[in-house]
Amino acid sequence: MKILLLGEYSNVHATLARGLRNLGHEVTVVSNGDFWKDYPRDIDVSRKPGPFSGVRLYLKVLSLLPRLTGFDVVQLINPIFFELRADRLFAIYHYLKKHNKTVILDAFGMDYFWVSTCTYDKPLRYSDFNIGPKVRDDLSAVEEQRDWLGTVKERLNKEIAASCDAIVTGLYEYDVCYRPHFPDKTTFIPFPIEIGPSAPVSPAPPLKLFIGISRGRSAYKGTDIMLEAAKEVKAKYPDGLELRIANGIPFDEYVRMIDGSDAIMDQLYSYTPAMNALLAMSKGIIVIGGGEPENYAILHENQLRPIVNVQPTRDSVCHELERLVLHPDIIPRLRRESIEYVKRHHDYMKVARQYETLYKQIIAKKFGSKI
Repeated sequence: MKILLLGEYSNVHATLARGLRNLGHEVTVVSNGDFWKDYPRDIDVSRKPGPFSGVRLYLKVLSLLPRLTGFDVVQLINPIFFELRADRLFAIYHYLKKHNKTVILDAFGMDYFWVSTCTYDKPLRYSDFNIGPKVRDDLSAVEEQRDWLGTVKERLNKEIAASCDAIVTGLYEYDVCYRPHFPDKTTFIPFPIEIGPSAPVSPAPPLKLFIGISRGRSAYKGTDIMLEAAKEVKAKYPDGLELRIANGIPFDEYVRMIDGSDAIMDQLYSYTPAMNALLAMSKGIIVIGGGEPENYAILHENQLRPIVNVQPTRDSVCHELERLVLHPDIIPRLRRESIEYVKRHHDYMKVARQYETLYKQIIAKKFGSKI
């Protein structure tokens, strides 16, 4: 098949492309590399800084459009699949839909259905936008609500979701936001991870704990609470914990710091590990974050429990972190299970085959023929 992967989040499309190419498909990745992370792509559509940056990118995209035709599958990373205003993307989406066989929408991150569902329906006990019945009011959450609710972005997201051929959700949280609205065309497929060598095992304490701080989004992601908890445990057990804090460092240095750690602290308000956490797990690094029962259930995982699950409170984080420090004997098991978990559910070739199956199904359903 001829496949176009449009946009990038945390290396998902670039990794998927490698798997699909190994299966014999012709794949083109068009993206901005996910901004500063600079992931691989075949055609770069980064928005360059300077005057009229939006106009310059818009003209570049228009000039590219004739090359983005004739594909069996076009897969959009998000309703905002180029760094352009939402009102400019309607016509581009219509063009892609008209000149390609099928269009798939990814539900992998921030969009209208995620914001709206968590703000109003609240099917999750906690999320980026609610804790129980209470709507969160930290600045980043409010900004995302203003950006997606009652805006052109909302209209764009609704139109693409309603008219595309399939919707793929990458995490349990996104699945629960899309499936009630589009039960017949929503498919859950786990994120793809290319599994490399395992990280070296620390021979003895202290536990090397990594936490990355996102500028301006610490409260939104819960890393402020996690950092406070880690410092509290460090003060209580100074010889049992080595705290590694990354704040505004280059991405390659960020990855090196993770690789030298025994455990990482992930997002506090998540039910599930996403790409960075899964990559760490594939190396045998323990993840402290979202490992709720719903995460294992959607994967049909009944044995492995490698994620150190925490509730969105400082006490919960302190308790679980203290357990790791006081019981280092459980660490080898968690490391082994972390690697096995990623191999079972996220190996990029297994995931690519799931996408291949979906592509064939939607093409057969739409055209009554097989590829």
